Amino acid sequence: MFSDSLISELDRGLRAIAGVTQASRPTPTAVQSENSDAPAGDDALTSQERRHVAGLMRVNHVGEVCAQALYQAQKLATKRPELRAAFEHAGKEEEDHLAWTAHRLSELGSRPSLLNPLWYAGAFAIGFVAGKCGDNVSLGFMSETERQVEHHLDSHLDDLPAHDLRSRAIVDQMRLDEIEHGQAARDAGGIELPAPVQRVMRAAAKVMTTTAYYI
Repeated sequence: MFSDSLISELDRGLRAIAGVTQASRPTPTAVQSENSDAPAGDDALTSQERRHVAGLMRVNHVGEVCAQALYQAQKLATKRPELRAAFEHAGKEEEDHLAWTAHRLSELGSRPSLLNPLWYAGAFAIGFVAGKCGDNVSLGFMSETERQVEHHLDSHLDDLPAHDLRSRAIVDQMRLDEIEHGQAARDAGGIELPAPVQRVMRAAAKVMTTTAYYI
């Protein structure tokens, strides 16, 4: 029943907001080059670098909260079992990202965004509307979302300290997963969204990332 599914997904969402999501895959790790003389580990981060990395990882955590909401809503909106399975698969991998970023924030002595309930609610509403616009539009929205997230993570890899191997390994694996999700959406029939919609999505993402870095 739809009501049972809705309750189940909202329970999942509450766990995501509360930060109690469990990863099904181990946290990605990176091995420092044997030829590198640079210090490794969090002890190598200055206090300023630590604050900056925490801000970036808080942004990424918010992105994963939104991803949970989007895919849960889109899964509820479609009537096609194969699409529900696709959104479920993507959502499971996003749960890994959520757990990894939450753990990294804890290691850095920081916290997730205080506005996570707001981010989740907004993303859920957007995802449900996208889903009700039709499966191809919903998949197109998924594809465009993942494309923008991929570019966002590229910028983080450029911005993270080179010696912060822990954060870089997490972001790099997240990027690979997002590329896979976007391609899967296109292969399933996702259409390219109109340019104005893409611009609105980028503007909304800019507001979220700028705010989440600090709050």
